[in-house]
Amino acid sequence: MKRIITLVLLLISGITVTSQTNDHLKEFNISYYNNSINQSDKYISEKCLLDIYYPGNVKDFPTIVWFHGGGLTSGDKTLPSGLLKKGICIVSVNYRLYPNVKCPKYIEDAAAAVAWVFNNIKRYGGDPNLIFVSGHSAGAYLTSMIGLDKRWMAANNIDANKIAGLLPLSGNGITHQAIRAEKGLSNMVPLVDEYAPLYHVRADAPPLILMTGDREMEYIGRYEENAFLMRMMKLVGHKETILYEFDGYGHDITIPAFPLVFKHVNIITERIKKTQK
Repeated sequence: MKRIITLVLLLISGITVTSQTNDHLKEFNISYYNNSINQSDKYISEKCLLDIYYPGNVKDFPTIVWFHGGGLTSGDKTLPSGLLKKGICIVSVNYRLYPNVKCPKYIEDAAAAVAWVFNNIKRYGGDPNLIFVSGHSAGAYLTSMIGLDKRWMAANNIDANKIAGLLPLSGNGITHQAIRAEKGLSNMVPLVDEYAPLYHVRADAPPLILMTGDREMEYIGRYEENAFLMRMMKLVGHKETILYEFDGYGHDITIPAFPLVFKHVNIITERIKKTQK
């Protein structure tokens, strides 16, 4: 665990922003399922869309696939301002929501969206070896699930280990509360089953950078879930699991977390690029 002083992060953030280019291009509402799937389901065709924001004058850039929060029941894709103007690509994803669909449809959508990025990012100028996955709250849960449980990406013919890094913000370690509610369980009843990131700890997973708010201010034990996930990842032999806790912040940690997201994206990117030489 690393407890973070917010003032230092804000200073780091300011330095990062001023050093980056503003020359980016945008495309909106791209379907990440193929035409036959879209035509078979109106909700998929309306909901399973993504936006892409990418540098217009840089090649082989890294990409962050971003999943919004909302408890798997609400929310909408946005291009978060704190992730923009950094000289890298941001892909913001919509996915189907409960109760319109039930588990695991939103996990399937998340994996399909990341697979779309793997299959298409090169034509935008990005490096398919530098695809990171991140999100907040429910989006962080989806990040961890598709990165740790390899079956979801495998269903799209992608090895989850090709993801360069997983950066979930205030995500779940246990089974998500929407799934527990679907099973008739309350928020106060913890569950670790096949839909829990903790169920899929493994030594060979991509780098896992966990972030939460203050343990006394976070959402129903969210810090403790992440601390347990970190400990179990280390016990199974994973070499790059890190947990940050943001003092003085509750569940919404995006402002202090984004500088650390970019810090770790840069560190991992440099390491991967060295191996490519």
